[in-house]
Amino acid sequence: MYFTDRGIEELEKRRGDEDVTLAWLADQLRTFVDIYPDHEIPIERFATWLARADDPDDE
Repeated sequence: MYFTDRGIEELEKRRGDEDVTLAWLADQLRTFVDIYPDHEIPIERFATWLARADDPDDE
């Protein structure tokens, strides 16, 4: 198990039954980067990966 899996498991446990929009998620990611600017690059990569996840041209 990776260290990050614990955070993912906590997220699923605490909020796994909630429905969220991508707009809400984008807002949360922006807020996170505002608070933790050192994490801007990984968040940017994650957001780009999510945006392109179903794009066959990016495989």
